[in-house]
Amino acid sequence: MSGVIPPGEPDAPTIGGRTALAGVIGWPVSGSLSPAIHNAAFAALGLDWAYVPLRVRRGAVAEAVVGLRALGFSGANVTMPHKTDVAHAVDALTEDARLLDAVNTITVRDDEIEGANTDAPGFERFLRFDARFDTRGRRALLFGAGGAARACALALGRAGLAELVVAVREPGRAASVARVLDELAVELRVVRLAEAASEHVDLVVNATPLGGEGESLPHPALTRQVVVIDLLYHPVVTPLLAAARDGGALAFGGLGLLLHQAALSFERWTGRQPPMEAMSAAATAELAKMPGA
Repeated sequence: MSGVIPPGEPDAPTIGGRTALAGVIGWPVSGSLSPAIHNAAFAALGLDWAYVPLRVRRGAVAEAVVGLRALGFSGANVTMPHKTDVAHAVDALTEDARLLDAVNTITVRDDEIEGANTDAPGFERFLRFDARFDTRGRRALLFGAGGAARACALALGRAGLAELVVAVREPGRAASVARVLDELAVELRVVRLAEAASEHVDLVVNATPLGGEGESLPHPALTRQVVVIDLLYHPVVTPLLAAARDGGALAFGGLGLLLHQAALSFERWTGRQPPMEAMSAAATAELAKMPGA
């Protein structure tokens, strides 16, 4: 089969005239783990598919989305900084994509190009299956108010969170989180970043880039009763995760969430159950190649 990855060549799918194509739209995309994850999944199931990085500059998103159909793509993921622009360029949106005003998964059909967002359900799956965290009636601290933070807030609200504290530099930025939670029974409080250290919560989530270059966050006490999730997956151990482990908290990086998001995209495109073990192994191997791993 032309798209099957031969044993020993996990990064080299053979692309033929019948190969279904998918990719990731972003700028840059050189550090994306998605090609390794999805190509490993296609190979594990013997699917004639291939997944490639698609570098798209700012201002060229609408052309790129239309071009997916012209080039015969079946779907694509979307990463920074294009998620909101893609939401305004597709023909149709799923409910989550509309609510979050962001698309991370495109499905190309004969009659339309649909934009979906797997961030919120991916985070919900991660909380349930990986972190084993029961959200009902709990309190959480969320760093950030961008697209990833809004998706986390939505997942937490749907799962029965009692109170969400959003920590941001500028309180006005949290208005987008409030809109996402508007119809959910969650008490929302907004604090400045420096005030986060005085909070008492059960869950801490970092949905900002802070920590990627060694920056520290003003976190509360991270004891054994607290679960800490940093959505960054590189570096593998951020300052927040190091502090969590030092304090005895249960700590998770962002790789698990990335895998659940990818699995949901895979399901939408192929209609098949994703091979999570193969996807996880490929992601871990790719991370090990990165500088500073």
